[in-house]
Amino acid sequence: MISRKTILLQWVQIVLGLLVFAFGVHLTIFANIGLAPWDCLGMGISYHTPLNYGLSMTVMAVIILGIDLCLHERIGYGTIIDALLTGNFVQMYNDLNPFPENQNLWVGIAVMVLGFVFMALGMWIYMKAGQCCGPRDSLLVGIGKRLPRLPIGLVEILLWAAVLLVGWLLGGPVGIGTLISTFGAGAVMQVVYNILHFEPRDIKHRNVIEVTGVLVGKKEQ
Repeated sequence: MISRKTILLQWVQIVLGLLVFAFGVHLTIFANIGLAPWDCLGMGISYHTPLNYGLSMTVMAVIILGIDLCLHERIGYGTIIDALLTGNFVQMYNDLNPFPENQNLWVGIAVMVLGFVFMALGMWIYMKAGQCCGPRDSLLVGIGKRLPRLPIGLVEILLWAAVLLVGWLLGGPVGIGTLISTFGAGAVMQVVYNILHFEPRDIKHRNVIEVTGVLVGKKEQ
């Protein structure tokens, strides 16, 4: 049985995880060697709309949420919190960063790989709360469930390659870091999750209805 206090603590865990994840995304942008595929897509959208990067990512998250529903993925408060906060957290880090733009390729590569580690750790933190994945990660898990023989890291590589194609067509910034992201982020994630003995597809999540029932006083069976 889960309590209201546990749910609220899980919400805090989700927000902390998203702060870690968003910092990782920020590092991949700060690396300045080409954006990761999702960020390339977000920037591409911002070039064709009045939206800045943060709002573009938020709108994109809502669209992906609709795809998740079509894949019959469970939608929880974690999904909603992620959709509303992640893009804006990244924008916050981008705005607060006091350092000049990186101009060194090797420093950029190191910073980008470090960003992948923070992204994987952030996903691990908030997914373990068991209140469903964010829209993009729900998409990853949903596709991963349909490709059970593939490691989740390889599924992410295939997904990111498709996202990159769309972002590039919209004019999003592409560089060597983009290719490193496409193939490296999934590999780093797989290494981190192997170390942590974590498999995202094995987490049992509670959806919005189940959690709301506990919050309004209905005991979980």
